[in-house]
Amino acid sequence: MRVLVVEDEPELNRQLREALEENGYVVDVATDGEEGHFLGDTEPYDTVILDIGLPKMDGISVLEAWRRNERTMPVLILTARDRWSDKVQGIDAGADDYVSKPFHMEEIIARIRALVRRNAGHASNEITCGPIRLDSRSGKVTVDGQAIKLTSHEYRLLSYLMHHQGKVISRTELVEHLYDQDFDRDSNTIEVFIGRLRKKLAVDAIHTVRGLGYNMVVPGSL
Repeated sequence: MRVLVVEDEPELNRQLREALEENGYVVDVATDGEEGHFLGDTEPYDTVILDIGLPKMDGISVLEAWRRNERTMPVLILTARDRWSDKVQGIDAGADDYVSKPFHMEEIIARIRALVRRNAGHASNEITCGPIRLDSRSGKVTVDGQAIKLTSHEYRLLSYLMHHQGKVISRTELVEHLYDQDFDRDSNTIEVFIGRLRKKLAVDAIHTVRGLGYNMVVPGSL
């Protein structure tokens, strides 16, 4: 899953990025509203962390511009603790959740997990596809109750497919949501990791739809 962090305070920006990366997310960052608006308007993100008090373009204006342009990714806004009016403005502008500063990083991660999960139509941290079970909170994957050891890249790929199971996901979409903007999008990395996942899962769940992409379904349902 790919996250955009728009925060002008350098240390907090760094802390957010590191915490998200440690939890398996791919992270792009912006340090002012104009840069954040541009990235959110041109790149596909699974969710965004957006500070309200930004230089060049404030967070509310950024969010309103995204929504006018029909950018529908979930947005978590960061507000000052005593500025309840920021929370109201943010929700009215199209925010999906908010956190007041200062905050615990664990709360941010939990809220991001929830936004991604709800946006994909899942109510629980545990997502299943037949015998495959993925716990987005612990990062554990099992098949028929047996733990499967995955690399971070393999886990991110499986997580995206399971969040969107039943839908045909193109290679381009996978690249856009699993790697940052500097990734070489002409490489065959996705194909390599799809092959590795199939071997490790050892069940017929990830199908290639010729010319379109990949579809994850319950084994035996096709």
